[in-house]
Amino acid sequence: MSMKISVIIKKLSNPRIRRRLKIGLSVYGAVIMIGLLFKVVYDIGYFNAQSVKDDKNAEQLITHQVLTMEAAQRIVSGALKEDPMNPKTIVVQIIDNNQKLSSIIIENNQQRKIAWIIDMRLFFTNDLFNYEGYNLTEGIEHQHNINRGDH
Repeated sequence: MSMKISVIIKKLSNPRIRRRLKIGLSVYGAVIMIGLLFKVVYDIGYFNAQSVKDDKNAEQLITHQVLTMEAAQRIVSGALKEDPMNPKTIVVQIIDNNQKLSSIIIENNQQRKIAWIIDMRLFFTNDLFNYEGYNLTEGIEHQHNINRGDH
């Protein structure tokens, strides 16, 4: 073992070998430094991009709209072109408060009906059927004991 170490020391004492070793170690060190520099630049860019993404997500509204009696009354009055201060058709109850499809009970001339509000802006009073053909309007009328005027 000591013989091998002495051979290595003798070879390293040669100026040509030393110069090649210095050049090799310098190139190897430069490659490591460039790699570390790329890694740091990538991390900084990634974290900046992530913070911009997080800021955009924070700006978006997460709250879901909830249909209130006042909002439902405004939608109904606007759709029926009634005076909002003195409407003829009054929202009595909100049955299903869903953001996409809300069912409400309206009253006009002592007659109650089931009405629907879609996406917090569209209003209609006709029958609504699900994908299986079940009449949702009749089901809610039966559930809330509302008699139809057309039967």
